[in-house]
Amino acid sequence: MARILVVEDEAKIARFIELELLHEGYEVDKAEDGRAGLELALAHDYDLILLDIMLPQISGMEVLRRLRREKTTPVILLTARDAVMDKVAGLDAGADDYITKPFAIEELLARIRVAFKRQNLPANAQTATDALVSHGVSLDVDRHEVSVDGEPVELTNREFEILHALMANHDIVQTRDKLASEALGYDYIGESNVIDVYIRQLRSKIDDRFGIKLITTVRGVGYVIRD
Repeated sequence: MARILVVEDEAKIARFIELELLHEGYEVDKAEDGRAGLELALAHDYDLILLDIMLPQISGMEVLRRLRREKTTPVILLTARDAVMDKVAGLDAGADDYITKPFAIEELLARIRVAFKRQNLPANAQTATDALVSHGVSLDVDRHEVSVDGEPVELTNREFEILHALMANHDIVQTRDKLASEALGYDYIGESNVIDVYIRQLRSKIDDRFGIKLITTVRGVGYVIRD
């Protein structure tokens, strides 16, 4: 039976989530502040953590950063913030997913199932292990490295996954929904500007820096890498 930690300072929301998770057959622990949540997260091997960002004592983002120094426990952020950069910051800090309040419990349960499904994927379920090359850009999946004409390029994990999805599907236009599903690992629900932010960051680090045209926008559809 999967064990989930809920770190949420609003008692009514925490209790609501707890009851729904218990109904689904999960074991549930709760914490009302960031410090208590971090202590529980480090002391026990949870299958998943639901982590509010706005917490007393220690913020959810700081809890996540400290947790990632020691554990890879899947984390879904619960946030009232809807700014794109807040979400990107959470994902890049190591969160596996996020959901914005108010949310439907069915959506939260679906995201939990996706997180568990990703954990159960075999190591060899990853796509092509050979290096992908286009426009002088080389992406090595095994080494998790990207370079342009031999010069290393530092990317966040999310940027790397999106670039990988584009390069692995050369000449095939990738919609924002598909990029989110394949590269970010969750069912996409209409917030296309998150993908746009990552594309801008990739262009800044690769296209603009090296003076190449790697990623092409297909207006009204998505993005593609072409010769």
